Amino acid sequence: MENGTRVDPPESASERETLTGFLDYFRATVHLKAAGLSDADAARRLLPSLTTVSGLVQHLTDVERLWFQDRIDGQQGVPVRWSKEDPDGEFRVSETASLALLLADYDDACGRSRDVLARYDLEDPCRGGSRGQSVRWVLVHMIEETARHCGHLDILRELLDGTTGD
Repeated sequence: MENGTRVDPPESASERETLTGFLDYFRATVHLKAAGLSDADAARRLLPSLTTVSGLVQHLTDVERLWFQDRIDGQQGVPVRWSKEDPDGEFRVSETASLALLLADYDDACGRSRDVLARYDLEDPCRGGSRGQSVRWVLVHMIEETARHCGHLDILRELLDGTTGD
């Protein structure tokens, strides 16, 4: 999150600027929702599932890598925490996992995603995967994915310490 600020998406811009503006807005919202939490609170399970603030940050980091580096760019061996044996691996965190390091890893993944995206047009087909998506499809999917998890983070934050807001 650049300079610790969240910038509203542009109200009048090209399609690409609008889409990337919304994605960056939600990426910054991840930071906003995690700000000020201790490592223990970020890893605290409040639901029957493995969903935690730290787990959601890890998940979003992995999906950034998967969709931009693997699917759009066709890179091989992109690291993710889930596997066939442990499909929820990215949600597994310890109480001692550093939220600051997890957020830094997320920022790194987002930066790499921006670098990949800069090399492609929205209508370009993805080079990886086998489902035939376009770069535009991935960008819209990542807006949906990130925004949905921002809603989860919002609820978790309210349950943790009562903090609410956008």
